[in-house]
Amino acid sequence: MPNFCKALIIATAALMLLAGCSPGEPEHALTYSQGAREGTVPVYRFAVHPLHSPHKLLQTYQPLIDYLNAHLINAHLEVEASRDYGAFEAKVGEAGPAFLLPNPVQTLLARQRGYQVLAMAGDAEDFRGIFIVRKDAGIRQPQDLKGKTVSYPSPTALAAAIMPQYFLYKQGVDVQRDLKNSYVGSQESSILNAYLGTSSAAATWPPPWRMFQKDHPAEAAQMMQIWETPPLINNSVMAHESVPLPVRQQVKALLVGLKKVPEGAAILANLETAAFYPADNQSYDVVQTYLQTFEQNVRPVQLQLN
Repeated sequence: MPNFCKALIIATAALMLLAGCSPGEPEHALTYSQGAREGTVPVYRFAVHPLHSPHKLLQTYQPLIDYLNAHLINAHLEVEASRDYGAFEAKVGEAGPAFLLPNPVQTLLARQRGYQVLAMAGDAEDFRGIFIVRKDAGIRQPQDLKGKTVSYPSPTALAAAIMPQYFLYKQGVDVQRDLKNSYVGSQESSILNAYLGTSSAAATWPPPWRMFQKDHPAEAAQMMQIWETPPLINNSVMAHESVPLPVRQQVKALLVGLKKVPEGAAILANLETAAFYPADNQSYDVVQTYLQTFEQNVRPVQLQLN
């Protein structure tokens, strides 16, 4: 419990700092990265969308980056986190990082900026929205959420906002009128809001919920998953077209082959990811179709890059 309280204090302090930041502040003032430059070897930024807090994300993805760097020829990667979804999407808009691990909605955005899909990160079956509530919250059916607050990481989080909201729409809940929608910046924050009672339900997806259960078992025991959405397609790994083709090919081969090497199991388990699978830009066309249906019935997503 002391460790969890410490985590809550850190999370609260971070939220207070973010509240004091104006929307127009440049993200470069808050860049989180980890890695060492290798002399004259080209260094490429590998930006991961906010699956976790910046510190947790760096811890989670550094073993993967270390593995890639140990096998890459004439290339070195540095993992990079962002403070929230908006900051990550600003980087995509600037085509700053050479490599991305975006969610499927951000994948569509990145395609407009010259990024190409190399792989899908995780099983498609694992990419589904889930709702987490406190066991004592009195929530049993979707209609119980009417007039209450639901927390999400971001309006553009596909599995953790868009798909859950479409689920609620199908269950007869008007997302725009019946709910108080709170977009809190990260998956962990969404879950924490429900745990603390700030929201009546948290929308997230399976990997962050599994990680929360492992990291905070006592707190997770007071909560439960109550509903889930059908699956769609999982996050992508992308490279900008400016990255030399041999480097892109190496990264793709190493990712897809990770499940077959001895150290791969531990790296993938740390990521809460089953494997990386071959994919391309066309693999994500299904997301565009899904969004069109969502926007016609639920709310605008406002996909745009500055």
